[in-house]
Amino acid sequence: MALAVGLTAGVVPSGKPEEVGLSSERLQRINDVMQQYIDSGQISGGITMVSRRGRIAHFEAQGLMDIESKTPMRKDAIFRMASMTKPVTGVAILMLMEEGKLRLTDPVSRFIPEFKNTKVAVAKPMPPARPGPSRQPPQEPEIYTVPADREITIRDLMTHTSGLESGGWGTAEANRMAPRKTSDHLARYIPQLGAVPLDFQPGTQWRYSALAGIETLGRIVEVISGQTFDQYLKQHVFDPLGMKDTAFVPTEDRLKRVVTLYRRGPKGGLDRTETPDWLATKTLFSGGGGLWSTAEDYMQFAQMLVNGGVLNGTRLLSPRTVDLMGTN
Repeated sequence: MALAVGLTAGVVPSGKPEEVGLSSERLQRINDVMQQYIDSGQISGGITMVSRRGRIAHFEAQGLMDIESKTPMRKDAIFRMASMTKPVTGVAILMLMEEGKLRLTDPVSRFIPEFKNTKVAVAKPMPPARPGPSRQPPQEPEIYTVPADREITIRDLMTHTSGLESGGWGTAEANRMAPRKTSDHLARYIPQLGAVPLDFQPGTQWRYSALAGIETLGRIVEVISGQTFDQYLKQHVFDPLGMKDTAFVPTEDRLKRVVTLYRRGPKGGLDRTETPDWLATKTLFSGGGGLWSTAEDYMQFAQMLVNGGVLNGTRLLSPRTVDLMGTN
């Protein structure tokens, strides 16, 4: 667990909380609450950071990185960032937009032709249930497809209004039509999604697309830039912001800093669990949830956005575009 608010300690000096208008006593409550979570077995450990006015007022590591070995949590611990990857992908797309290489209204098929003629999954009406003691349990409806009213746009993908693998009837077909393999690359996997039925007509609903929608944006970055998605982010986002420990695959020398993954057990407490296949891949760079990073690194990314797209003189986005990114 990591909370990142403000600027990283590697960029600006630390300061006493009172010097930036905060209370030492109230910040201590963060430690107390985190320790309660640890002592009750809800989490193994965590890192919390708070900064204000460009100075770090709170940066603490508590608990354990690994319960079995009793390895203490360290401030440079590497976490699986999961959906905190999504804003990074969004920034990459908006950087290309500012360069005039795409528009948010562009159809996805401009860059990935397989999305030209998408279909939408529709469920046939179910017959009414028979009354009485012999009533049968409900069955899954029969699914058919209809043409999409319009093409999916980049904006649809960025706002979770595309209908692509959003948990509906179309998603049920995805594993069969576009199986996800840990050895895949975006260049092979994403075009297959163009044949997957959408869960609803584009732009008509909001429904979270956990991976596929945002991963398609990653492939668009690759097509436009001519780089793999990991290479693009390293050159244009991570290196400029000094995010030295952020990547889709931790290097061998960083593995000792990776926090062990746990989940709640059926009888309470925490059970050790393995990294899921979709995150264990070393070739399918998931813009929806595949990054590994530290609290300090991600703080730099967050502060860049707070600053209106700039950090230490390095500008990634204009203030207007950052405002657009936060628009509902």
